[in-house]
Amino acid sequence: MIVLYFGDVVGERASALLAEQLPVLRREHRADLVIANAENSAPNGLGMGGKQVEELLAAGVDVITGGNHSWDSEESVGLLSLPWVIRPENLAAGVPGRGTIEVEAAGETVTVVNLADHCAMKSVKATAGKFLPAYESWCAASKSGVVIVDYHGDHVLEKQIFAHAVDGAAAAVLGSHTHEATGPLHILPRGTAFVAEVGMTGPGDGVQGFAPGNLVSGLRAAGDPFSAPLPSVSLGPVVLGAVLLNIRDGRTVGLERLDWPAPVGAAR
Repeated sequence: MIVLYFGDVVGERASALLAEQLPVLRREHRADLVIANAENSAPNGLGMGGKQVEELLAAGVDVITGGNHSWDSEESVGLLSLPWVIRPENLAAGVPGRGTIEVEAAGETVTVVNLADHCAMKSVKATAGKFLPAYESWCAASKSGVVIVDYHGDHVLEKQIFAHAVDGAAAAVLGSHTHEATGPLHILPRGTAFVAEVGMTGPGDGVQGFAPGNLVSGLRAAGDPFSAPLPSVSLGPVVLGAVLLNIRDGRTVGLERLDWPAPVGAAR
């Protein structure tokens, strides 16, 4: 089974470009399953956008995962009711959305589990007081077939520990949220692929895909980058944060990073 995973898609340009290029990527790599984290896909980069989610699904994304921005707007919350959209599983009852999904790919059942760490979720009003430990929720979650985890978190250490704890039980633990791709690609001893941070699919010249101006001004003026008006999504070149997995018998036997099929210029 060949699986394509795309890290945080940031803004409408990145969503449109990924939707444009995905059929080529899927055909070129003979992908059986495509997963994309789209919690930043809205035009302002905060939450999911209906148009962007529709574009991604129509282009061939099979499962959309999320994270702390999944509840940023009414539109984003509404999209959590779509059958192919999930958000972090490790939350108490009463939070909109669900955290796992089962799909069929290459004649096999695949369970995608979305998890998050406390640091990523601590400022989310919609989930206040409802955060649960990731490993506890992993153990309680219903899982069958090939299991792939999107771990949305700030802390590399926590992601590493979790990946080793589920080595052999999950085919992959793929890190999202910090947007800055980490270099090493790991296949752990029992066959679990682990990437601490896959990286974003979005403008690569700013701050996590956002223009740095307001953030820098807030830091200089008040010592708080978030004291200024919210930043806008950067207009720089769109980079691709993606990995390709070759999974056999529930174990990853091949893992590599991907680039765009063709060079992406600053005007994209």
